[in-house]
Amino acid sequence: MSHPSLFQLSGLGYPPAGLNDATLLIIDAQEEYRSGDLALPGLQPALAEIATLLERARAAGTPVVHVRHLGIPGGLFDPEGPRGAILAELTPTANETVVTKRLPNAFAGTELHPLLGELGRRNLIVCGFMSHMCVSSTVRVAKDLGYRCTLVDSACATRPLVGLDGVMDATILHRAAMTALADNFAVIVPTADDLPA
Repeated sequence: MSHPSLFQLSGLGYPPAGLNDATLLIIDAQEEYRSGDLALPGLQPALAEIATLLERARAAGTPVVHVRHLGIPGGLFDPEGPRGAILAELTPTANETVVTKRLPNAFAGTELHPLLGELGRRNLIVCGFMSHMCVSSTVRVAKDLGYRCTLVDSACATRPLVGLDGVMDATILHRAAMTALADNFAVIVPTADDLPA
């Protein structure tokens, strides 16, 4: 049985973006997800894939924007403590912008949209955490603003959640989030190696 996506049915889909014509957007790659209350079971492989993307983007001269969530002093994403820091492996360079946010959607109340306008690229390659939360929220709004998003599946991760039927495994929730976004909001590629040259 065929289940075409809304992209396919509408004819408005697009191919994955390459690093030569996109901006790399890294969402909330912060220490909270390694050592804080929101430690993610799939962090390490996703972190390795983000590091690969970042290395390739830097080599290609691709603009890179890091999004950093500002949380609760002394708590989740402590803006003044280690839990709020960007993961050391992904430390921004001097020519990479860090956008700070307080809501799941990285465009809400931030300079992200004007910044991307200045860069002049409508294609975004998106990765980071969490798949079902800030990644999903940002990608959905990006579509409303006219951006074309390419999500790198293996460079995203999430955590298990309790639902009406019990605990939903993090892998299943991640798959559900990626599948929903692929319907009408983003092109999904499995790994960094699957991006066009």
